[in-house]
Amino acid sequence: IHFPHSLGLLYSAFTFYTGFKVNSGEYKVMGLAPFGAPRFADALREIVQIHDDGSVRVDERAVGWWSRDPRRLRRVAAALEGPPRRVEDPLEQRQADIARSVQHLIEEAVLKMGAHAADLTGESNVCLAGGVALNAVANGRLLREGPFEEVWVQPAAGDAGSAIGAALWYWHHELGEPRDVSALGIVDGPRSGSLLGPQFGADEIERWLVQAGVDHRRLGQADELDAAVADELADGAVVGWFQGRMEFGPRALGNRSILADARSPVVHQRLNVRIKGRESFRPFAPAVLWEDAGDWFDLDRPLPHMTTVVAVSAARMLEVAAEQGTFEERAATPRSEIPACTHVDGSARVQTVHREINPRFHALLSAFRDRTGCPVLLNTSFNVRGEPIVCTPDDALRSARSAHLDLLVLEDCLIDLRGDPTPKPRSGA
Repeated sequence: IHFPHSLGLLYSAFTFYTGFKVNSGEYKVMGLAPFGAPRFADALREIVQIHDDGSVRVDERAVGWWSRDPRRLRRVAAALEGPPRRVEDPLEQRQADIARSVQHLIEEAVLKMGAHAADLTGESNVCLAGGVALNAVANGRLLREGPFEEVWVQPAAGDAGSAIGAALWYWHHELGEPRDVSALGIVDGPRSGSLLGPQFGADEIERWLVQAGVDHRRLGQADELDAAVADELADGAVVGWFQGRMEFGPRALGNRSILADARSPVVHQRLNVRIKGRESFRPFAPAVLWEDAGDWFDLDRPLPHMTTVVAVSAARMLEVAAEQGTFEERAATPRSEIPACTHVDGSARVQTVHREINPRFHALLSAFRDRTGCPVLLNTSFNVRGEPIVCTPDDALRSARSAHLDLLVLEDCLIDLRGDPTPKPRSGA
């Protein structure tokens, strides 16, 4: 791939064009796309050629996003019926249509690239990394429509994620070292490889809470803790959930998570606007018990890393009248039995939760299912806007207070934050 003929750069170009920040706002374009129609796709094909092998060729005379030269943007502006959106400008339907058109081209290229790779290698499995591999919608189409039996996206894909694959290739093929993960302590091969970060013991956390003067309640029995938290979630609480090792990668998978009831029609807006401080059109992801996943989503295989978008089961969808209104109003329209996690097109970036991979999170989901009959929770990363996912108990308490969460669970210690006077804890844990 030669600069600038790259799927990632192409997506970044239209991240800029729709008014979002390059290298951090690409996921916003993916979230905005279902609100639009691909009416600009044909016009964009005059600027971006997609070859049969999935590679792209960009007309550099038309697109100069690295310089933002107005002369180079002129042809793009003509094709897209207007100039780039400024950050301070409100979103319009045109931006949603641009997002959908670019997403359409990306999906086409990924499918062609997958078919070409399968023809070249004869392989039935594929592993993906890199920034484009975090396009969960394209991953879902590759899984459903592509030539592969398995599509595995490593949990820390991202722009730097390809480095892991390059290192492993050199380790195995050049140095001749064995493919042995047992020394890494991974209990279920690559499916559990995301829980690799720091962890903090319950006794250590309680000592820190006592020292910091933070009121809390400790529930030493796991089933008692799960039942108490499940009751709170079912009653509408938004819960910070801090357990075990921190996840490796950008997705919170049940160890550094903010959790809520996926059945709630209002928690989506509360989380987006008040807690996470982000655009109200953006969707949230569901975590579902693996043994119940097929009853709620159109999937037949584990998806433990929240890297693939699938459809919510038709049996769980609600009838929705023809829609009008703003992005916010359309995003707030309940579309399924789990409206907090169902996007405007009836899709969801699902995480399947397995007892053998994350028994702690599985037990909480089981308790919630026993309490409500629903095995699904809204699961989003435990952080506030502009900050990374929390790592330490001190991070978690500070972030939970800043986000106005209702409850914080640090291992088996429960902290009720409703009416919290917010004393400043001393660092240490």
